[in-house]
Amino acid sequence: MTGHSIGSGTIERHNMTSNRATHVVLIPSYNTGARLFDTVAGVRARGVPVIVVIDGSTDGSGETLTRVAERDPDLFACVLPTNLGKGAAVLRGLRLAQAMGFTHALAMDADGQHSADHIGEMIDLSLAHPEMMVLGQPLFDASAPGIRIFGHRIANFCTGLVTRSGSIGDSLFGFRVYPIPPLIEVFESTSGMRQFDFDSEAVIRLYWRGVHPINVATPVRYFRRDEGGVSHFRYVRDNILLAAMYLRLLAARLAGPASSALRPTLPSPAVRRHQ
Repeated sequence: MTGHSIGSGTIERHNMTSNRATHVVLIPSYNTGARLFDTVAGVRARGVPVIVVIDGSTDGSGETLTRVAERDPDLFACVLPTNLGKGAAVLRGLRLAQAMGFTHALAMDADGQHSADHIGEMIDLSLAHPEMMVLGQPLFDASAPGIRIFGHRIANFCTGLVTRSGSIGDSLFGFRVYPIPPLIEVFESTSGMRQFDFDSEAVIRLYWRGVHPINVATPVRYFRRDEGGVSHFRYVRDNILLAAMYLRLLAARLAGPASSALRPTLPSPAVRRHQ
């Protein structure tokens, strides 16, 4: 069986060429343009299978990716007809990955910000600690807008309030390895997490369920528009969404159910730093 586009029909699992067939890279994409294909090529050069969820894109990337997948047995294109939001696209990809027999998904953005050089080590850590989540912790360089860095700091402060712990290195950085079954269970427990609130709420709810983090410091690069950089983050709309999410989680914790779900903090491996 060759690589293919996945619709709503039966999912077939074929023999993977990767020797890490329990793990798949999951890339949600919305109008990311050429950056998507650079990102996919970087992952596939490392021999890891990839599921790309095209979330209602109108830039032609779905059609192009489908043609590329026809020539690559370990690249799967799931093309959604309408834009559902990042979290909803991730959930669609998780269900496909689970149906295909994968146990873990490494989520990364389509726009090239995340370091493909660290995929192997993050998967290796996940293989050694399959019950944990492996979280990228961004090493910002001069390309990072100051407002983005400030946003991460605020989000991490709020995450500490609802987890009673500083063990989650960065709650917004979407470069992560998740165990698939508990993450799907988390999705099914809430009507949230379907938009840009996904990254933060997912790690908080997983932590509440006893899925603890390994933090891996990795570089992040922000591309300018003239370099093909694409961002669909809207500062007002999405910051309101994130603020509402944190208030909702804090209220849940104070009300009792979330608090009772908090597990004793387990020591997690030290942050691994890379140059």
